[in-house]
Amino acid sequence: MSIWISIIIAGIINYLTRLGSILIFKPSKMNDNTKQILKYVPSAVFPAIIFPAVFLNQDGNLVQLADPKVVAISIAFLIGILSKNLVITILSGLISFWTILFLL
Repeated sequence: MSIWISIIIAGIINYLTRLGSILIFKPSKMNDNTKQILKYVPSAVFPAIIFPAVFLNQDGNLVQLADPKVVAISIAFLIGILSKNLVITILSGLISFWTILFLL
């Protein structure tokens, strides 16, 4: 039972820290430079999340270029540049990954 209490307390603390940042830093009170800098945060965080999942294996070593994940992300990257549509990019990456897996 103490594990569940720990999980609930951790969730409440996590929620309160996120809520606190929303309540304290209102977008209407931020200057234009801060707003412009914060627009780049998702673009900086997303590759940091995706890179290990795609380019590293379970041992932490780089995978080969012929790995299905690398091929699928390359296809999704090209389609993303051409279409400039996030949904189409994600779907093309998933469909190409599944297709490569089923064909090999």
